[in-house]
Amino acid sequence: MDLFFYYQIMKKILLSITVSFAFLGAQAQKNPNPGYWQQHVDYKMEVSMDVKKSQYQGVQKLTYTNHSPDTLKRVFFHLFYNAFQPGSDMDERLKSIADPDKRMVNTLEKAGKKTYESKISLLKPDEIGYLKVKNLKQDGVDLKSTVVGTVLEVSLSQPLLPGSSTVFTMNFDGQAPVMIRRAGRNSAEGVALSMAQWYPKMAEYDFEGWHVEQYLGREFHSVWGDFDVKLTIDKDYTVGATGNLENNNEIGHGYQDEDIVVNHPKKTKTLTWHFNAKNVLDFTWAADDNYIHDRYPGPNGLTIHFLYKNNPKIIDNWKLLQPRTAALFEFFNRTVGSYPYDQYSVIQGGDGGMEYSMCTLITGDRNMASLVGVTAHEMAHSWFQHTLATNETKHEWMDEGFTSFISDLAVLSIMDSTDQEDANPFGSSYKNYYYMVNKGIEQPLTTHADRFDLNSAYSISAYVKGSVFLTQLSYIIGMDNTMKTLKQYYKDYKFTHPTPNDFKRTAERVSGAILDWYMIDWTQTTNTIDYGIQFVEDAGTSKTKVTLQRIGRTPMPLDIMVEYEDESFESFYIPNTSMHWIKPNPYPEIKRTVLTGWGWGKPSYSFTIDQPRKKIKTITIDPSQFMADIDQKNNVYKK
Repeated sequence: MDLFFYYQIMKKILLSITVSFAFLGAQAQKNPNPGYWQQHVDYKMEVSMDVKKSQYQGVQKLTYTNHSPDTLKRVFFHLFYNAFQPGSDMDERLKSIADPDKRMVNTLEKAGKKTYESKISLLKPDEIGYLKVKNLKQDGVDLKSTVVGTVLEVSLSQPLLPGSSTVFTMNFDGQAPVMIRRAGRNSAEGVALSMAQWYPKMAEYDFEGWHVEQYLGREFHSVWGDFDVKLTIDKDYTVGATGNLENNNEIGHGYQDEDIVVNHPKKTKTLTWHFNAKNVLDFTWAADDNYIHDRYPGPNGLTIHFLYKNNPKIIDNWKLLQPRTAALFEFFNRTVGSYPYDQYSVIQGGDGGMEYSMCTLITGDRNMASLVGVTAHEMAHSWFQHTLATNETKHEWMDEGFTSFISDLAVLSIMDSTDQEDANPFGSSYKNYYYMVNKGIEQPLTTHADRFDLNSAYSISAYVKGSVFLTQLSYIIGMDNTMKTLKQYYKDYKFTHPTPNDFKRTAERVSGAILDWYMIDWTQTTNTIDYGIQFVEDAGTSKTKVTLQRIGRTPMPLDIMVEYEDESFESFYIPNTSMHWIKPNPYPEIKRTVLTGWGWGKPSYSFTIDQPRKKIKTITIDPSQFMADIDQKNNVYKK
């Protein structure tokens, strides 16, 4: 049978994706959970950038609204750029982890053995990153504060009562570090400034309390807010950023419409770019004095900006990327829900690919398949992080995994088969998951993103096991129910901070199945799935008895496909009694028999086929191969 039934399922996925709801624009959304609340921030910033020194000065006015039921006596700001200093927690982690990020270390050879040297530890004073806060006030009153690495602890002059707002003002100085991870100056591809996590940023306070871990280069959890940012920079630099440019008639640089005349003075040395963004998690920008800036129309009135280096090697691919990016937006709108903003910027910068509000920074010197793939993945985060903002420091598998699942489908949908890196978009995910299990490096998905022993274990867990969570869910409740769940989840929880339980309950409401057992085993443990065909034997002259065994700890419902010598098929379904539900037949063109359920307490299970054994060609557990059985050698009986 090979992958015949797998591709039948994949075809159903793409055919089942229907048109979603209309464009609504960014707006607050009420979380359906009773008593839910979330904080709000309103930033106004004016920043002046010295491009020669990569240093900047800023003024920030932050209106912070406390929607919690708690009285706050202190607040916290993130100072992410402080991580790029010798002796920081990020620096020390690079020295202690066995497989550091290769972009952040130098690889050395000592006595024939590889060792690693942290690039951060080598930074000179004019190469480090820093954020320094000055003149910090609350409603005009000076505040006491303490810098602890990448966190600023602030004691309030007046407690902030539930339902009330306060205004913080500050001056701040910053220096963009030499490009080491995600943000900084002078990337490997020559982009001057990749400015992510660059300003003093209010930490998130939610139902779990403050989230103020030191920054080690992994994930974020942010407060929803509005940003009004004025950025003054050398006039030769083109800027791409979160939000909409308010003064395009003063800027030019490809932002103005054809009928708008740019009216800035010709002799000016700098320009001030004024951006505005509503209801976003962050504000990111990048700038270079050799950017090409293109605009391309997307669905629902969307404008897609492309900013990339004027490098003859990459221009053709970046031009070809533009209609495919629009097609990706159409796919995600249909599959999950409408993109809630009216602009998006694909910007060459950073050190790989990283998602931000209304934009992404990606490296640009790639082949076509890689360029589309990274754009699809980072863009998909606009749904599964920047609109559905789970706490990705604790639930990184929902952010990266769900994004990987939907972007893999998107690439399969829009790319020609000759351009695709892998015709089976989920095949590598299962292989990598099996590799992690066999190497014995797996940790539960509930592990905090910073607490994984190995970078490889983190990556496979977040991106791969998180993606397999959804493909395997489609095996458990059916592909139609899984895709409906994604849409309903987006509709119910956009612009809030949903938890894993919110997704599980959505899937239960959509399908009718009970799924607590799946959430527990797949995300809270390292239990594995392993079923096998133990015996196939004659049961009289006209019947066959099949005995299965459960070897792994995780229970599953089972699809069993029988192929006969005459090339006909018959399927059998064994319900998982923990689900209290029966999945619709995934192969309606094939006769299916629903057997009695298999409870977890029973290590083996037998059923009878009403055909003699001599007529049976093969018996296969899970012909779709969406169940992550770690040992599939015993999943097939062949005559």
